[in-house]
Amino acid sequence: MLAFSTVLASGITIRIGSGSFTITLGFLIYLLVAAVVGVVAESIVGWRLPFGIIGAIVAALVGVWLMTNVIIISGIGDIYIQGVPIIRALIGGIILVAIWHLITYPFWHRRRRYYRA
Repeated sequence: MLAFSTVLASGITIRIGSGSFTITLGFLIYLLVAAVVGVVAESIVGWRLPFGIIGAIVAALVGVWLMTNVIIISGIGDIYIQGVPIIRALIGGIILVAIWHLITYPFWHRRRRYYRA
């Protein structure tokens, strides 16, 4: 782990044209926490998002953004891992998975079977 943190201490920078993207240890931990929170949110709601773990990570990332920048709840004592609020991320992920379920439920609920018995 020491070698991994030494390599990513300043980050790995990818330059494409005039743009650049830096991957740091904090970013990797952020993605790991988002993956765990997304899977837990899917399990709590009982509904799976499309694209599997990638969909769960995207829902958790949007949930973190939603609950920290758009809807700010100040009365929650939160647990932070590398600057990621876990409780708020979980609440945001649950909200997004539930909204996805409410939007897509009418489309698949009334489907007929493809074969006849």
